Amino acid sequence: MKNEKTVLLIMGSTRAGRICPKITEWVAQIGRESTGLEYEIVDLADWPLPMDDEPAIPAKGEPYAQLHTRAWSEKIKSADAVVFVTPQFNWGYPAVVKNAIDHLYHEWRNKPAAIVSYGGHGGGKCAEQLRQVAGAVKMRVVPTAPGIWLSDAVIREGAPFEPDRDFKSHLPSIQTALAELADHMKATSALS
Repeated sequence: MKNEKTVLLIMGSTRAGRICPKITEWVAQIGRESTGLEYEIVDLADWPLPMDDEPAIPAKGEPYAQLHTRAWSEKIKSADAVVFVTPQFNWGYPAVVKNAIDHLYHEWRNKPAAIVSYGGHGGGKCAEQLRQVAGAVKMRVVPTAPGIWLSDAVIREGAPFEPDRDFKSHLPSIQTALAELADHMKATSALS
């Protein structure tokens, strides 16, 4: 029987040559194996959301003027929780993630969320910033925010990597974050 609870894994990079899809699929695999929840990967490259093209501020809510905003709203409303899987760029998170969040407001409210970051320094600074923004739209972010350290060879030279082998030390923190997310989802269901 299929679990009715769905977690969206939002890929935080749209760069050419990105490694985000491989890392996101690995996180989804861990979640499927450890939580029993459904995980759907959302590639922001497939969701063109032009900057500031809604005539009203998102906090006013629906109806949205733009079809792409309405579709994005429905996608986020359909999820029971979200996981942002994002690289750290220059100590922050990518603009595409901020834009995806800022397109909506009420859809994020009370949504359980987790942050998995990666980069040459693990991504802790980007996770901190993303946690602040998620808090501003009232997401319920879990305490554990895994930061995957990438080698310089992977970042600068495109060296191959295998998450199961190369990121093994990060597995416990990812499992912990996803377990916390599942607990947040149960608490949210109890409030409904």
